[in-house]
Amino acid sequence: MDFAAARKVMVDSQVRVNDVTDRALQAALLAVPRERFIPADRAFSAYVEIEPEIAGDRRLMLPRDLSKLLMALAPKSGERALAVAGPYAAAVLARMGLNVTAQESDAAVFEVTGAALADDGVATVVQPLSTPAGEGYDLIVSEAAVPGRPEAWLKALSVGGRLAVVERSGPGGKAVLYMRGEQGISRRELFDAAPPVLAELAPEPTFAL
Repeated sequence: MDFAAARKVMVDSQVRVNDVTDRALQAALLAVPRERFIPADRAFSAYVEIEPEIAGDRRLMLPRDLSKLLMALAPKSGERALAVAGPYAAAVLARMGLNVTAQESDAAVFEVTGAALADDGVATVVQPLSTPAGEGYDLIVSEAAVPGRPEAWLKALSVGGRLAVVERSGPGGKAVLYMRGEQGISRRELFDAAPPVLAELAPEPTFAL
């Protein structure tokens, strides 16, 4: 399979047509080998409009949704970024010149994606996703959905920092952009999306007598 040709088709048919106009982002998407972020026996599925499995319950986000999230973040070369449950996003940001850390709670994800991340200079951390690895980030992104406002992730942003994530509590979800300012945090809804929710972030069920 000609993966380079498949990447071009992906960018032309799933990214550019959805108003993703950032040239640097388009170039990064054309450069990063998406097929290296899923097991080799399923590499053929990297460029179709599905969410292919990486390992366990972790999946790659649809190219359309991820590219729109990343454009909303307005990444700048030299910024510090944290990709939570988002190894492919981490590699794309690294290609755009950012200093990126990829965080996962399941080491099996890095068994699949670790070599590709290392090639792009992405640092990797295995720890619970409820606790961000470090603080003072210029931007944070996730390829998975969260069940509500991710307070711990917001606290890891620097002033001027941005967080892009899908919030989902039912069949559908909303991609949102948070920005941390001197006076607090703003929130803006971006578009509809429905990636799998990070089960480990779901609130514990409560029972009433």
